Amino acid sequence: MNKSELIEAIAEEADLSKAAAAKALDGLMSAVTSALKKGDTVTLVGFGTFYVGERAARNGRNPKTGEPLKIKAAKTPKFRAGKSLKDAL
Repeated sequence: MNKSELIEAIAEEADLSKAAAAKALDGLMSAVTSALKKGDTVTLVGFGTFYVGERAARNGRNPKTGEPLKIKAAKTPKFRAGKSLKDAL
């Protein structure tokens, strides 16, 4: 499912226009992004939790040349599914 299909599904499920569903989805994505930038977690009870994960620096290898290189530490967005979502699957 891509973004336009998701907007269509939201509009149908919530009985909204596609424009209103698109605004709602964009608002959700913006709110989650800004919360994660601040280092907060976003918990949607039953659905899951969005949080920031830390990835340590490590040594890697350039696949083209085989030469070793250092990979910097990074922060990555992560998602942990909630019980209701897991049970639905």
